[in-house]
Amino acid sequence: MSNAMAEYEANVDRLLRSVYVGLRHDRLDPQDVVALACELLDWLPCTDAIAEVVERNPAEVPRAQMTALARRILDDAGFDPGFDLAPERLETLRAALRVVARDLPARGIEGEPEIEILEDCFPAGAGVRLADGQRLNWGGPILPNMCDDPTIALTSLAILIQESLQERTWQVWPVCPRHDLGVHSSQRESEVVWWCAGEGGHILAPVGELARQQSLRVPRRLHPC
Repeated sequence: MSNAMAEYEANVDRLLRSVYVGLRHDRLDPQDVVALACELLDWLPCTDAIAEVVERNPAEVPRAQMTALARRILDDAGFDPGFDLAPERLETLRAALRVVARDLPARGIEGEPEIEILEDCFPAGAGVRLADGQRLNWGGPILPNMCDDPTIALTSLAILIQESLQERTWQVWPVCPRHDLGVHSSQRESEVVWWCAGEGGHILAPVGELARQQSLRVPRRLHPC
């Protein structure tokens, strides 16, 4: 990548972030919106929102309308604020981890796991680091936009942890004691549960409630394909 292109992308990213922060904290600078729209003319097809901002005098655009145009431009550019500009996403993910962590002792895992931001991924996402230092990020990280909804965050995190442990140990977990089948995290209505496909399907336990199951079996070893 040339220096000029790198500089251009850095400037666009700075403006995207500035407009997002302005919207978030109700201190949007119309000049930032205009500057962003002008820069995006060289990057994106000219959308209606970009064209309107470029063609109009920002002093004549009502604040509410400029706010709406700014949101549309961010959408047109596919901007995602990540975890750093939307820290509530990280809090949602940490809350989800506290729920899933209640099931880990049933897998023989002790200690408090932590969310780990994976800066080397693009886009930057999150994985889990266990108390013993083991990293769980099999299948790709949890992306920030998965954390806008607590149910999606919990489902995604349970899948990541389950698949990462299975990949590392070749052991199915959790297992339905009635059907001797591995179960999977699934969203059922508004609840995230460990779901068994046996006999048409049933809930083994809500995610975070495996400790209430009195007869969970020791994980059985997978046979290589």
